Amino acid sequence: MNLEVLQGLYQNDIRLKQIAAGITLPGHKLRVYLDNLRGSSINFIAAAIWKNTDVNHVFILNDKEEAAYFHNDLEHLTKGLDIFFFPDSFKRTGYFNELNSSHVMLRTEALTKFTGKKVNKKVLVTYPEALFERVVNPSSLSDNMISIKVGETLDVDALLEQFVSLGFKWEDFVYEPGQFAMRGGILDIYSFGNEHPYRIELFDTEVDSIRIFNPETQLSERKLLQVSILPNIETKFETEEKISLLEYLPENTVIWAKDLSFTTGRLAKMAQDLPEKMEIGQTAIDHEEAMLKEISKADFETGNDWLERIKQRHLIEWYNHSLAKITGDEIDATFLFATEEQPVFNRQFNMLIADLQKRIAQNYVAYIFAENPKQLERLRSIFDDVNASILFVPVSSPISKGFIDHDKKVICYTDHQIFQRYHKYNVKQAYSKSKALTLRALRELTPGDFVTHIDHGVGVYSGLQKIEVNGSVQEAIRILYKDNDVLYVNINSLHKISKYTGKEGTSPRVNKLGSDAWQKLKNKTKKQVKDIAADLIRLYAKRKASEGFSFSPDSYLQTELEASFFYEDTPDQGKATADVKRDMESPAPMDRLVCGDVGFGKTEIAVRAAFKAVGDSKQAAVLVPTTILAFQHYNTFKERLKDFPCNVDYVNRFRSAKEKKEIFKKLEEGKIDIVIGTHGLLGKEVKFKDLGILIIDEEQKFGVSSKEKLRELKANVDTLTLTATPIPRTLQFSLMNARDLSIINTPPPNRQPVHTEVLVFDEFAIRDAIYYETERGGQVFFVHNRVQSLPEMAALLRNLCPDLHIGMAHGQMEGHLLEEALYDFIERKYDVLCCTNIVESGVDIANANTIIINNAHQFGLSDLHQLRGRVGRSNKKAFCYLVAPPMSLLPNDSRKRLQTLEQFNELGSGFQIAMRDLDIRGAGNLLGGEQSGFIAEIGFEMYQKILAEAMRELKTTDFKDVFKDELDRKKDYVTDCTIDTDLEILIPDSYVENITERLSLYTQLDDLETDAEQELFALELQDRFGPIPEQVKDLFTTLRCRRMACDLGFEKLILKNWQMRLYFVSNPDSPYFESETFNHILDYIQKRTKNARLKQVGKNFLLVVDNMKKMKDVASFLDALTIKQPSELSA
Repeated sequence: MNLEVLQGLYQNDIRLKQIAAGITLPGHKLRVYLDNLRGSSINFIAAAIWKNTDVNHVFILNDKEEAAYFHNDLEHLTKGLDIFFFPDSFKRTGYFNELNSSHVMLRTEALTKFTGKKVNKKVLVTYPEALFERVVNPSSLSDNMISIKVGETLDVDALLEQFVSLGFKWEDFVYEPGQFAMRGGILDIYSFGNEHPYRIELFDTEVDSIRIFNPETQLSERKLLQVSILPNIETKFETEEKISLLEYLPENTVIWAKDLSFTTGRLAKMAQDLPEKMEIGQTAIDHEEAMLKEISKADFETGNDWLERIKQRHLIEWYNHSLAKITGDEIDATFLFATEEQPVFNRQFNMLIADLQKRIAQNYVAYIFAENPKQLERLRSIFDDVNASILFVPVSSPISKGFIDHDKKVICYTDHQIFQRYHKYNVKQAYSKSKALTLRALRELTPGDFVTHIDHGVGVYSGLQKIEVNGSVQEAIRILYKDNDVLYVNINSLHKISKYTGKEGTSPRVNKLGSDAWQKLKNKTKKQVKDIAADLIRLYAKRKASEGFSFSPDSYLQTELEASFFYEDTPDQGKATADVKRDMESPAPMDRLVCGDVGFGKTEIAVRAAFKAVGDSKQAAVLVPTTILAFQHYNTFKERLKDFPCNVDYVNRFRSAKEKKEIFKKLEEGKIDIVIGTHGLLGKEVKFKDLGILIIDEEQKFGVSSKEKLRELKANVDTLTLTATPIPRTLQFSLMNARDLSIINTPPPNRQPVHTEVLVFDEFAIRDAIYYETERGGQVFFVHNRVQSLPEMAALLRNLCPDLHIGMAHGQMEGHLLEEALYDFIERKYDVLCCTNIVESGVDIANANTIIINNAHQFGLSDLHQLRGRVGRSNKKAFCYLVAPPMSLLPNDSRKRLQTLEQFNELGSGFQIAMRDLDIRGAGNLLGGEQSGFIAEIGFEMYQKILAEAMRELKTTDFKDVFKDELDRKKDYVTDCTIDTDLEILIPDSYVENITERLSLYTQLDDLETDAEQELFALELQDRFGPIPEQVKDLFTTLRCRRMACDLGFEKLILKNWQMRLYFVSNPDSPYFESETFNHILDYIQKRTKNARLKQVGKNFLLVVDNMKKMKDVASFLDALTIKQPSELSA
C-alpha cells in the first residue's frame, strides 16, 4: 500500500503525463532529455510512464551489472510480469568462445514474448554487449515453436521426430535446456524459453496434464494449461535468418538510454575489435561436447546500420545529453528534476536520525526500503531506543539506490545503504547438470566402482542382475571379489553395502570371500573406535554429574548488542545463538560445538555469549591457536563492544612480559572482563577472579597437552567451541551426547559471492588484476605453494608492479618473522602478500579482496574453498583467480575441481562438497590422526557404519548407567532384520529403464525410516514415472515389514513356499526375552492364532507361520504382533 501512494505522486506528475501523451501520438518521434535523476529515481519515472502508456519500452544501460540492478528495481516497482532482462549470450562478456546457457534462455524467453500480432506494455532491459548480437527473425522463430495444450491429442512419434529435428537430444532424464525424455506415458522436455522444464503426462495419446518440474529433484512444482517449446535460437538458425534487435522489436517501442553516446561508442568499438576476437573461432555451450557452428561477422551488428535504425524510434535519455549530436534532430523537451543521492551515514545512527528529523521538519515524507521486513523493525527499535520519534513509511521491497526528491518532498532511503551492506541482484539461471558435481552423483554407483559390504569387505560393483527364486524374478546387485568370486546382494539388504570413498587416487585391496581378513580388520577398527569413544564418554559423564552456573535471561543491553549486528542473522545463526543462551541459562555446564563455513558469523555468536557472561559479572576467556588470530579477534570484539560497559584485552607474543604481568594481575582482580589469547592463557600464572565462559576457536589446531589442560578447566565452566573445518559428520552424531552441536550452513544473505575465474598463467592478466585491486585501495594475496621458488615469484611480481610493496610469508620462516609479515600486511604496509597456503588458516583481513592462486590444479577442493574464503569479507566485490595450465591438458579430476569452484561462487555452496573432501582426507578429526589409516582400508562410509555400531555396543554394555534414560526410551534389541523371499519384488524395467536410476531408487527406498517418508516417496515415484505397478507396491510393503520385524526383535525373516520363518534374537541371554514385546508375542501365539508355532533349532528360537502367500499377509501378521499404544487403539 505504502508504495502505491509514492508511485501515485509520479504517475500524476504533469511532465510525465506530457511524455506519455507524446509517445502515443503518431508520426513525430520524440527526443527527450530527463535531467538530474539520481539514485533509483529513474526507476520510479520509468514505472510511471510504463503505467500511463500502452507501448513497449527498451532500457539501455552501460553494462551488465547496471542493467541487472535496473531490471530488479523495475520488477519490484511495477510488479509487472513482462519485464525482461536481455543479456549477451556469452559466458564472459565480449569473449565469443563460450555460450552461457542461462543467458541464451533469458534471451529466448524475452524474444518470444515480443512476437505476435499485438504486443504492448512489455519491457526489455539491456546493455551494449547484448545489443551487439543479432537475433532471429520473428517469422522463423514462430515457425519453429511447438505448442502443446491440455486435452489435445498428440501424434507422439511425429512429435518426438520434430524435437530431434529442432536439435533436442533424447536422454534418460532431463537436466538442461535442449533435452527431452520419454518414460511410459510421461514426456519431459526442457525448452529454451523457460527456466524450468515441462512434464507432459499422456493418457494414451491425449494430454492429461502439463506440469513444471524442478530438474534437480525431478519433482513437479505446478500445473499449466498450455506451453510453447522453443529450440536454441543462438545455434538453431542460420546467420541469414538473423536480424538486428531494433528490426525485431514491434513499431510501438520506445528506446530509453542512460547514455546514448556511450552505447554507440561501445558498439563501434566492438565492431572494430570483432575480427581479432573471431580468430578464437568455434563456440561451445558450457564446455559441452557439442561444438556448434562457426560464428561469423554477420552474426553481429555494424555501428552505422544500428544508428540509422535507432533514429526511427522515440528516444529518451536520462544521464547524458548526446541525443542531438547522435541523431542530428531537434530536442523536443528537457525536463529538470530535483533529486539527489542518499547521503552516506557510515552506520552512524545519530547522523541518520539528525538528517531525518531535519527533513521531516521541512515536511518531507520518509520512505525506507528493505528487502527483509525484519530490518525495518530493527530500525524502528533503534529509533525507539534513543527516543527519537521518527515517523517513516516502511516499504518491504528493495530498490538498489536511495534518493531524495525535492519536488515531491519525499525521501527514499534503502536499508542496505544505511547499514552499508551489499545489495545483490537476482538473474534467473537455467539449471545445468554438468556444472554440479552433486552429492547425489558422488553417491551413485557405476559398474567398476569399489563397494564395501559390512560382512564381506571391499569388492567391485558390476551391475544389477535378475535372479530366479522358486519361479519368480528378483533383482540383486552383483559384486565381484578376489579370484572372481561373485556375491549377489538382494535389494532388501542394500543398506549393507556402500560406495567406497577413500583418499583421491588410491584404490583399495579387494577382499577374498570367506576369509577372516575383513572380520579382523573390522574388529580392530571397532576396538580402537571404542577406546577413543570411551574416554569421551567418561568426560561426558563427569560433566553431566557436576553443577555449573546458570546465567540470567537476556538484559536490554544484550538485545541492543544483537540489533547492532552488520549482517542479518541467518536462521541457522539465530538457532545457534538461542542454543548457546539456553545452555548458559541451564545449571549443567555448557559444552557446545559450533561448526560453520568461513565467514558465516561464528565469531558473532562468541561475542554474544561472552557479553552475556559479562552481563552476570563473570569473566570470559577466548582461546585462539595463533598470535595473529588473537590480535584479530581482539579488534573484532573491541569494535563490536565499544559502546558497551565492558573491558577487552589480549595476550600474545607481541605483548612484552611487563604488559602480560599487568594483564594477569587485572584478570585476578576482575578488572578485565574479556581476555583473548593464545595457549599462554592456560599457564599456571593465569588466575581468573571468576571465569564464566571459555570460548575456543579452531579447536582442531591445538596440541594434545593444551587439550589436556583444557579438559581440567572445562569440567565445570561453560565452554563454547568454534570450528570451520567440519569434523566428520558421524563422529558428531554418534557422540551426539558427548557434546551439543550447532551447524551453521547458510551464509549471511547479503554477503557478496566471490567472482571466480580460471586463467592460464599470463603476466599481464596477473598485473591487471593486482592493479585493479590496489587502485581501489585494496590488497592482494598471491598464493604460490612452493617455498623454494617463492622468492623468485615475489621478484617476478616486483618486476611486474615496481611501484607496489610486496611482502612474503611462508610456514618455514621463523615464528616471529612470519607473524611480523602478516602483521604488516594487516597494518597495510604491503599491497601484495606473496605467500604459501599458510593464509588458509583463519587470517581475516577485510581489506584484501583479491586472491590469485598459482598452480590451482595442485590443490584439493577444500583447500581452494578455504583459500577463497579469505577474501570477500567486507561489502566490496571480491575476486579469486585460479591460475592453472589450459583445461585441455589437466587430468579429469583437477579439471572438475576447478570447474566446480568456478560454478559454486556462492558462499556455502561449495560447503557440502568441500565437507566431503575433508571427510575423505580425515581432516579436522576429534580424535587425533589415527582414523585416516582405517578409512583408507575400509572406505569412509563403512567407517561411519562401524563407528555407529561400536557406539551402540558401548552404550548397552560398559556405559549402561550413563545412558540409562536413553536406553529406556528406545529399546532396540535388533539393529537389522534380513528378509529372504521367493516373491517377485522389484522395480520392473518397463517402469524404470535406466539401471543407475533404478539402483539409486532402491538405495533411497532402503534408507526410508518411517511410513510417512515412504508415502511421500511413493508420490514422488508416481510423479516421475506414472502409476505404481504391483511389484513396486510389494517392495514398499516388504520394507515396512522389515521395520516392524526389527521392532519386534526378529533378526531374520524368510518367506518361501507360503511358509514364513521368523528368527528371534540369536543371543539367548539377551534382555529381550524378558521384555514386554516378547511376552506379547507369546501371548498372541497362544490365544489368537492357529497357524503359528514356536520351534527351536540348536540354540536359536524361531516362529513358524503357515499360509503366508503375499507380503500383505506378512504385514498384517506382524502388525497384529505389535503392541498398540492406547492412542492407536482408539484411532
